[in-house]
Amino acid sequence: MPHLQAASAVTGMERLALTEASEQETSPDAARLAALIEAVGAHKDKSAFAALFDYFAPRVKSYLLRLGADNGQAEELAQEVMIQLWRKAATFDRDKAAPATWVFRIARNKRIDAFRRAAAASDFDPYDPNLLPEPETPPDDALNAVQREDILRQAVEQLPEEQLDLLRLAFFEGLTHVEIAERRDLPLGTVKSRIRLALEKLRAKLSDDI
Repeated sequence: MPHLQAASAVTGMERLALTEASEQETSPDAARLAALIEAVGAHKDKSAFAALFDYFAPRVKSYLLRLGADNGQAEELAQEVMIQLWRKAATFDRDKAAPATWVFRIARNKRIDAFRRAAAASDFDPYDPNLLPEPETPPDDALNAVQREDILRQAVEQLPEEQLDLLRLAFFEGLTHVEIAERRDLPLGTVKSRIRLALEKLRAKLSDDI
């Protein structure tokens, strides 16, 4: 049923917090990405936008594919996200959100818009509060988000490289466990257990410190 599909997708979006934060923690050039967005916002810098497109477009598409979009829809929505980045770059504030957090929030809202369009002839309410785009983050919440990112960064840095490597493949490249096993020439059970252990460590760290 469309309603159940929408609910499932929204639930899946809750995993975005880990994806965004992990990408931010493992990206060595978050400050560079922020500077590129600011350059687009201030000067409509095309070279900066091209660099951002190369970095974020495939990641956004992979994220949308994992949420269940087909290849064509994921490609279209990823392009819409990058257009929105171009138009709204001046509103980006690195003190309120990391670059990945800001971009993936745009992607989330674009995905919700797509659900609403698809719901035009369906039996669920496209204006369900669960499907409302996220409001602007209040300053206090933004500070808390930064603190959570700091905690998660420390937790990620403490992961064994063998676990972090598999997380990167799963979250950033959108590979399935089977694909990861084939790429790293590992037993499927080993891949699943390492990813599970890594996520358990991150959850435990967040539970202890937040």
